[in-house]
Amino acid sequence: MTLPLSRLLHQEHLAPLAVTNEVPYNAVTMQQARPRASLHTIGCRLNQAESALLADRLRKDGYDLVDFGRPTDLLVLNTCSVTEHAEKDCRYLVRQTLRHSPNAFVAVTGCYAQTGAEALRQVPGIDLIVGAQYKMHLPDYLPATQALRKHPAPHLLHTRKIDRDDFVIAGVGNYESTRANLKIQDGCNFMCSFCIIPFARGHERSRRWDDVLREAEGLAERGHRELVLTGVNIGQYLEGGRSLLDLIQCLEQIDGVERIRISSIEPTTIPEELLDYMATSPKLCRYLHIPLQSGDDGILQAMHRRYTVKQYASLVEKAVRLIPDLGLGTDIMVGFPGEGDMEFANTFTLANELPFAYFHVFNFSRRGGTTAARMNNTVRPATARARSRTLAELSRAKRVAFYQRYLDRSLPVLFETRDANGLWIGLTGNYIRVGVADHSDLSNTVRDVAVTGVMDGLAVGHLAETGQ
Repeated sequence: MTLPLSRLLHQEHLAPLAVTNEVPYNAVTMQQARPRASLHTIGCRLNQAESALLADRLRKDGYDLVDFGRPTDLLVLNTCSVTEHAEKDCRYLVRQTLRHSPNAFVAVTGCYAQTGAEALRQVPGIDLIVGAQYKMHLPDYLPATQALRKHPAPHLLHTRKIDRDDFVIAGVGNYESTRANLKIQDGCNFMCSFCIIPFARGHERSRRWDDVLREAEGLAERGHRELVLTGVNIGQYLEGGRSLLDLIQCLEQIDGVERIRISSIEPTTIPEELLDYMATSPKLCRYLHIPLQSGDDGILQAMHRRYTVKQYASLVEKAVRLIPDLGLGTDIMVGFPGEGDMEFANTFTLANELPFAYFHVFNFSRRGGTTAARMNNTVRPATARARSRTLAELSRAKRVAFYQRYLDRSLPVLFETRDANGLWIGLTGNYIRVGVADHSDLSNTVRDVAVTGVMDGLAVGHLAETGQ
């Protein structure tokens, strides 16, 4: 049920700014027949999935969707709070929009709208701030299109309490890409010492089974051939006694769905049954992104991670043994408090020894309210940056080595779009990025490609049936 604005403001724990009935400053009357809406997403794949659902709703409400950076009447900014740059990024993006659209109504939502609402109220140009509890209902709280204009101060819809019940989400994500994200879960109970996400998104909860299938069917009807399952901690999906594996097996039955990809998944939530199924399924991509964070047991313990180095390595070795051609990625954090030269050396050694195809490297970012924010023995920023560069170089080398394993082999590739060089770009099931020069339209097709060369971040080849 949608609550009226007055009631929502009454529930707000942070005292809202007064709502005025006076004509707002900079008021204008829109000249075009349909209002324009632009959405911009900062951060993770889950944010992208939620933005796509909001875009679908705005389109149904009569907005013309325009690319971010184009003149617009409405900007919806979906924010991230993982790093310390959230407020800076938000200020920059609002200013950037108001330069070309000075009368645009600016609505800010996402994780930083939940954890940094008070700071956002001080950012000039913001008209509406929507916390996590009300994010997916944001269009309900926009002014009528004829009254879509700047306000002297932002309205605030926010509560520190976030529902713990399993949930449904209206609509079908609006994507231009051939692959579509499908949100199945939200929230996290793991409480890693560096992570603010439990405060931004609340306790873990799952999307209702029938609602997941409804959107998946809608995405398939729109022509999306690959679904990427997303959430905060998707391995914890459990709805009506049914697990992530049960959901995958059901999604595979949907006509038009040719690939299902698991996004980032925590190592302690991967059962052997999932690995066995991935090894034989014709639709579940042979790909896992399993966050490591550190290769040192002392740092893992300080991070409140739920595994040791030995346990993590054992899982990876089992996955690679069971799943042929597995594409394996990870996340690694550098600069966590207490990470000395020895601890970093342990991380580098493990990252080098395990069969990763790539890894994402992040510098530790001190987030207020987390346990790690109160830790001493900090790492100098220059040292953290140097360690990040070292791991990034290793990641590039491992990606090239992984790609080279497939030279002179034929791989099925789902093509998406042409790049600036005229190459058709697509992905294999195990997450190899492939480029092909071809005059025909390959978008949203799965074609066998003979891999003939490898460069940094790209395997190149030709369509296997053409031989050239």
